[in-house]
Formats: sequence, C-alpha cells, structure tokens
Amino acid sequence: MPPLLYNLFVLIVVFLGGGAPACSAATDTVKPGHVVGGKDKVVSNNGKFALGFFKAPAPNQEKWFLGIWFNTVPNRTTSVDHPTDTLLPGAKLGRDKLTGLNRRLVSKKSMAGPSPGAYCFEVDEDTPQLVLKLCNSSVTYWSSGPWNGQYFTGIPELIGNSPGFHLGFFDNSREEYLQFNVSNEAVVTRNFIDVDGRNKQQVWLDSSQSWLTLYSNPKVQCDVYGVCGAFSVCSFSLLPLCSCMKGFTVGSVKDWEQGDQTGGCVRKNQLDCVGSNTSSSDSTDKFYSMSDIILPDKAESMQDVDSSDECMKVCLNNCSCTAYSYGSKGCLVWHTELLNAKLQQQNSNGEIMYLRLSARDMQRSKKRRVIIGVVVGACAAGLAVLMFILMFIIRRNKDKNRSENYGSLVAFRYKDLRSATKNFSEKIGEGGFGSVFRGQLRDSTGIAVKRLDGRSQGDKQFRAEVRSIGTIQHINLVNLIGFCSDGDSRFLVYEHMPNRSLDTHLFQSNGKFLDWNTRYQIALGVARGLCYLHESCHDRIIHCDIKPQNILLDASFLPKVADFGMAKFVGRDFSRALTTMRGTIGYLAPEWISGTAITPKVDVYSYGMVLLELVSGRRNSARSEEECTTTTTTSTSTDSDGNYSVYFPVQASRKLLDGDVMSLLDQKLCGEADLKEVERVCKIGCWCIQEDEVDRPTMGQVVQILEGVLDCDMPPLPRLLQRIFERPSSVSTSTPVFLFVGSPERQ
Repeated sequence: MPPLLYNLFVLIVVFLGGGAPACSAATDTVKPGHVVGGKDKVVSNNGKFALGFFKAPAPNQEKWFLGIWFNTVPNRTTSVDHPTDTLLPGAKLGRDKLTGLNRRLVSKKSMAGPSPGAYCFEVDEDTPQLVLKLCNSSVTYWSSGPWNGQYFTGIPELIGNSPGFHLGFFDNSREEYLQFNVSNEAVVTRNFIDVDGRNKQQVWLDSSQSWLTLYSNPKVQCDVYGVCGAFSVCSFSLLPLCSCMKGFTVGSVKDWEQGDQTGGCVRKNQLDCVGSNTSSSDSTDKFYSMSDIILPDKAESMQDVDSSDECMKVCLNNCSCTAYSYGSKGCLVWHTELLNAKLQQQNSNGEIMYLRLSARDMQRSKKRRVIIGVVVGACAAGLAVLMFILMFIIRRNKDKNRSENYGSLVAFRYKDLRSATKNFSEKIGEGGFGSVFRGQLRDSTGIAVKRLDGRSQGDKQFRAEVRSIGTIQHINLVNLIGFCSDGDSRFLVYEHMPNRSLDTHLFQSNGKFLDWNTRYQIALGVARGLCYLHESCHDRIIHCDIKPQNILLDASFLPKVADFGMAKFVGRDFSRALTTMRGTIGYLAPEWISGTAITPKVDVYSYGMVLLELVSGRRNSARSEEECTTTTTTSTSTDSDGNYSVYFPVQASRKLLDGDVMSLLDQKLCGEADLKEVERVCKIGCWCIQEDEVDRPTMGQVVQILEGVLDCDMPPLPRLLQRIFERPSSVSTSTPVFLFVGSPERQ
C-alpha cells in the first residue's frame, strides 16, 4: 500500500477507535464510495471528534488539509488540526524499546498551516522525564523533572490540582511512555506543543467558549531555544519579543508575520573580510557594542588573552569571527551564527557583546545621527513657541485629571516613574499581569510601581478601572497612590510594603520568623479586608486571587490584601458574576471548574486554604521529605495509621476530628501557640473549603469568629475529603486523578 494511503488508513482507524462496531452510526464511518469533501465531516460515535478537510487560517490560503479536531469546539484553528502536535486522552507519548519507534509531538511551523516546525516534545531516553528540544538535535531547553510515581517534579501545577484526568507514566521492558485519560467524557482537554515551542495543557470551558491553560512550559517565551532565530535578540520584558541585531534585517517577512521567527535575520551588508581571497589585515569591519546581553550559545573561549583590545584583535584577524565579548568569562569569540541571544531580565547578569559589522553599516549610523541633529536643531526654534502654548494646555488638563474623577489619586508622568524607580532597575516581584519595581518619590515616600503587561484596553477603560480601585480604602488593603497612562504603557503606583509578601516568611528560607500571635493577627486582618470588599464597598468586589503572594506586610507586619488585577466588580443588586476561570491553582474553589457564575464565596475558599498554610507553615499541596520518600511506589501516601496524608487539608480535617490540632502546627513554632486559637483557625479553615459554596461562611462571620464574638462549631468534613477517608487504607498502584479541590483522589 502506498505510504500516503497507509497513513490515511491509520488516521481513520485511530479516529474510529480501532474499528467501527457492527451497529455503528453512519456518521462515524467512511464506507466505500462515500465522498467526504468541502465542509463535510465524519463525526465520532460520542460526538466529541470530527474528521474532515479544512483550510489553514492564513490569508489567501487555498490549500486543504485532512485533520481531526474537537467537534464541540467552534474555533477549529485552536483544536487538533494536526495530529502530530497534540496528545489526546488515551494516546501514548513515548518510545518502544524493542522497535525503536519514538512517539513524539512536533510543533507546527506557524499558524498558517500544519507544516512541521522546529520543536519536539518527547520522553528522555536516559531519565523518566519529558523534554522539549530542537528536533533532530541534542539541544534540550526544558525538562519536566523526573517522574516520582505520581507526578513530574518540575510541573507543580499537576500536584493534586488538574481537573478530571488521570496522569500516568509507564516504564517497562517493552515501552516507556506518558498517557492520560479523562475521568469524565464531557471534559475536553488536550496536551500539545505550540508553535512558540512551549508545551501546554488546556481544558475547554463551554461557559466562556475558550481554552483554559492549566500550565505552559517553559514559563518564559525567551527560554525556548532559538525562538528568535539567528542574529536576533529575544527580550524578556519588551515588545516585540524578537528584534534583529543592528546591521541585520528579517530573513522572511512572511514567516515573521505568521508568528515564526525561527528563521532569524540576515545581514544588510556583507563584511569586508569574507572569502578566502580577502586578507584580514585589509578589513575595515567595525564592532558595535550591545550591552545587557545574555550571550549567545557556542562561544569559543580564547586563552591567554588579557584585555578587551586583545580580544577584539583576535576576532578581527579571523574572517569567520562574527562577535566577541570580554568580561567575567574572559575572552569569548563566535565563529557561527549568533543564536539564543537575550536582552537580560531585571537583576540578571548581562554582558557586553561586540557585534562585527561592515564599515558601511557603521557609517550609515553616523550619517543618520548627523542628519537627525541638523533636523532637530532646525525644528527646535519653531517648536519653542509651540511648547510655550502647549505647556499651558497640558498643565491645565493634568490639573483637571488630578482633581476631577480621581480624588486623591495622582496621575503620574512616565518620566517621573522612570526617575523614581531608577529606570525600573529594581524588580521586587512579578505576577500574571506584570512586574513590580521598587521606587521612591521626591518626598522620600516609598512606592511599588506595577507595570501592566499585555493589557489591551484603551485609555478610557483603564482610567475607569483605576477610578474604581481608587475608591477602595481600608487599613487591610494596599493603598493605591496613583497611576500612569502613557501611550500603550499602563502603571499602577502603590504604597511600598517593606516586609514583602506572606509567602516569603512562610515558605522561603530568607523570610522572618512569624510567631503565633503575628500569624493570628494576619489571619484576622486579611479577613477584615475581604469582609470590606464583599460587604462594605459601593460595588461588591470579588478579589479572585487570594493567596500568600498577594498578602503584603507593612513595617509592623500588618497584613494588606494586594493585586486587584483579577478582581471582579459586582453591583449590589447582583449576587453572582459570570467570569472565566482565574486565580491560582491550589487556591481555586471547585465550583469554578463547572463554569458557573461565581460569588464572593470563591474568596472564602481561597482564604481557607491560606489559613491552613498559616497553621502548618507549608503549602496546602506540598509534601514533607519523609512522605516523598515513602510514597514513590504507591498511588496515595498514608501515615502509620493507614490515614491518607498527601494533602494537608485532609490531615487538618482528620486531626481536627481527633482533637489533635497541635500536631498540625508549624514545627518552627515549637508548640508555642494558644491551643484554642489554633483549633479555632483550623475549624474556620475546614469550614471555608467546603465543596458546596452554600456550606461556607461569609467573611463577616469569619471576622466575628476570629474576634471571639461568635463560636465556631465543628464543621462538616468536605465531601471530597470524606470520600478519601471512607476508602480502605490499602490502595492500588493505579495512576492518580487530580481533582481541582487539590486532593489527590484515586480511582
């Protein structure tokens, strides 16, 4: 059978699940003489998949492709258009040790069509882990970490939190492969390698008609090897992501427009010293300095070179040398394409690289500077008069913006923030919506400036959001001082919190010790802040992302809830709000997975998780070293009494029922805590993480209980946790299913 027909036959057999049953419907079977073309499609028996022909989304694209996609997802371009880049439930990703067959995912070249790209996702031959690498190359730029029997150590997002699917890694004498299966056939999920070289796991949400990304690795786009191609620089914080080095231009404009920059850039002018007939001594090539660069790969170290001038001569005297650098690593030269160069992140160690260019490129730069100087000088006199007039108008408009609509908020100028933060040189944090920088105003007021990345709303919408956030005033909420809207740049300016975030002191070695009284006051302060958002604001506000990272501490460790980038403003006449799933894995309320409208009770659930972390001093889904070493061969960790102990809320509920809450206390406290307060906090925590939002308290009730105004009875055991307790202590070695509530429940 010809290869093309054979591949088509295999594709259809896989689509039909190994063969159609005798009584299968006509819609899921291609029979002899049956023509499938145009918009016709063959639909699987369960209605979940479709097979047919489709056109690529690129403009003026007339090519047709045969593919399989999710039939229930409306936008075909975001589904399984090309089988080789997507892993579906039940499929294997791995290798056959006997035949050498390597089942791996290959990225698309671009969104214009399913042509194979540069990146592969496969099982590592030497370690039980997954790797992302350049296809047909030994260059690996990301790994999942080894499989420990339940999850990959480098993907913490999958520790007890992935919605509705079993994940397993199998290694025997015949095969080594990854496989996942959904526990609910209604769940539409996929694992794929995107055109940008990153591996992603997504779930389809019918409520929002969009994909929810559970994880994406590598986290940062510039960590994908060679994503910008040769003679290009990848920027961690600026847009566009890829830019050609000086003296170079885009190699293929068409590919770049379609999102494929791996072709890189090419020289505008050839070097003088090229070819075998040219003497290096006759070269008039020059060097252009590029600062703050994370150096490209494949550098050659030159020994016995003691100065930058000597290093330059070494490069200049070799016609194949394209660049050099002299710094902390001595003299480095490059004789190949410059690949994987990056513009450094804040607070990282960048170097200076000297790029070899034609003298014509350098002369053009000098001429351009002269012309620009003349033009600027000629225009300066004419602009002086206009500046005088404009200054008056601008000052009047700024005074109006500051006094009208924004109350006490300050409308900062971009140059003022740049000066206050020393050109955004000291980054103190980074989240899903941008980076945060430390700064100081002229009156010595400490500030934290948040630069909002990837924001698409216009100036009017941004100012409306600022106006809403500016009305929030509470001692346990971070105070917004002002904002800046300059072109496409958006900034929020907050008061600086010297003791950083709560997670620093709970989970990191460089944090300060928090005694029990401090922890209790933090719990009470956060509850008061959330109570204000839910019950006292003009509009009811759902924060949507309560976690230790968003609880900041001032000089006296007074807690303040921060980061309202995900907050949902709800009118007083409405009890629910429909929104896409947001927040942080590990703190998400279980009702969010169903796509239903949410209430302030999602904040209550997240707060309950934080309470349990305050008591234990460890993350709600983390394990101790002892647990990790004793559970590598079983699907669920148990303690000496046969109780499930992988998930800390399970332990908290069990110990609470047994009257042994002090055993849950952070060991760093050495037992020095008020027993009644510890018991009270544990009760509230277990009450807050009830599966049904109706069973959870309001934040107002939480405040009253913490203040001692109300008593807290023993909360019911959450149903998901109860199902774990009801199971026998001897468990099988089946692969785990990760539930969104966070508990690793086994099937």
